[in-house]
Amino acid sequence: MRKLALMFALCAASVALPAQQKSIYNFTIKSIDNQPVSLESYKGSVVLLVNVASRCGYTPQYKGLEALYEKYKDKGLVIVGIPANNFAQQEPGTNEEIKTFCSRNYNVSFPMMSKVSVKGDDQTPLYHFLTDASTDPQFAGDIKWNFTKFLFDRNGQPVARFEPAITPDSQTVTSAIEAALAR
Repeated sequence: MRKLALMFALCAASVALPAQQKSIYNFTIKSIDNQPVSLESYKGSVVLLVNVASRCGYTPQYKGLEALYEKYKDKGLVIVGIPANNFAQQEPGTNEEIKTFCSRNYNVSFPMMSKVSVKGDDQTPLYHFLTDASTDPQFAGDIKWNFTKFLFDRNGQPVARFEPAITPDSQTVTSAIEAALAR
């Protein structure tokens, strides 16, 4: 019996286990208040990541994002706003200025992160992951403008990508969120 257990242990040790699949939970970013936030803290929630900007034609989408958050947060939705200044310098402010703008103009209560770069040589690792074809070819590709939205299921896997012109209150977005919440 002891010999059999030893053989089993040796066989099990020699079996190569697949590498852990990368998800958004593997990333830590800084909050708008410059504190580290592990995206793993959102494990079990449906997450909508959005690169945002304060001086963009799409900036009024903050209102729709806040409405979505209020409607679905108790069911498990987390919206994460990630400011970026990559497009026509439409997010020039400091983190404090961005925070004040979002609070004053849109009563934003969903988590906001520190400003990052979402494309180019200084692209943050999270956005490299989000746009890389090896992550999920269906949703890969460069960020084209502010307010690109990525939806993740409760396991941190991508389920949808919405380009900037698709508003948070659109049937496309709400249907995808409701489907992800129902799983």
